[in-house]
Amino acid sequence: MNTKAPKAIIEGIVPVMLTPFHDSGEIDYAGLERLIEWYVGHRSDALFAVAQSSEMQFLTLAERVDLARFVVEKVAGRMPVVASGHISTPIDEQIEELQAVAATGVQGVVLVTNRLDPDKQGTQAFLANLDRLLNALPADLPLGLYECPAPYRRLLSDEELQACIDTNRFVMLKDVSCDLDTIKRRVKMAQGSSLKILNANAAIAWDAMKAGAAGFNGVFNNFHPDLYQWLRSDGANHPALAAELSTFLVVSAVSEALGYPALAKMYHQRIGTFESIRCRAIDYDVRERFWALDAVLDKIVDGSEQFRAKIAATR
Repeated sequence: MNTKAPKAIIEGIVPVMLTPFHDSGEIDYAGLERLIEWYVGHRSDALFAVAQSSEMQFLTLAERVDLARFVVEKVAGRMPVVASGHISTPIDEQIEELQAVAATGVQGVVLVTNRLDPDKQGTQAFLANLDRLLNALPADLPLGLYECPAPYRRLLSDEELQACIDTNRFVMLKDVSCDLDTIKRRVKMAQGSSLKILNANAAIAWDAMKAGAAGFNGVFNNFHPDLYQWLRSDGANHPALAAELSTFLVVSAVSEALGYPALAKMYHQRIGTFESIRCRAIDYDVRERFWALDAVLDKIVDGSEQFRAKIAATR
């Protein structure tokens, strides 16, 4: 495997970006620009574009590439941007899509672990496909790993993770193990390397931070990234408030099952970021199917503002 030390550091609060659509189904780039500024204004450290939250499985390659390029251009160096768009099964198509995303100027390209073993053949297939992709991508391009749940969740074995660390090509892992002991073990494995472990599970977000995870990369960064940022930067100095906030964040995140990413788009429509809640991943009107969503959003919005006031009072 071709190895070269990466330059990018991806850590902290890293939203997995939404993709706004017009009611017609086309990408709403004005809404996307407003979303980028919202992420910046709410204390994000980096952005993860063209992920599952972006509905990447429902985007053409041209759309995935255009999204990544647009985000890089609008962020304009204010924070790192990584992108995936890694959805194909044939390895030649994977190489094509990853090279295309790499050419957009992103600071890192994120590989989806289940695409490295699409037929569930095991570690040997994973490592063989990894080798092919690494040899096809620029040696100085920082890379990430993403245990994306679709089309199936493929967690890395310790052997596979160590092999990735040893290449010195990887700067981040979006960990979806949802298991604190696994995160602790992975943090220990990655010590001294370029790889940062980013937990994606809100239920253990605060505990994972205290255990050494380099940040939070979960979907509820689309609602209140600044609250996760406060936990990371100031929570240890205010343990009682941190515990209270952590409980609120866990309860809020349970609503993901009610219709994400439409729920997040409803939130951003409410605050003026998006005009439409149109999704490609969900083929029904989420408002009609889940009549209680507005009430759920009320609780999330009101609770977030209450905690922002409590945090302000500690300064």
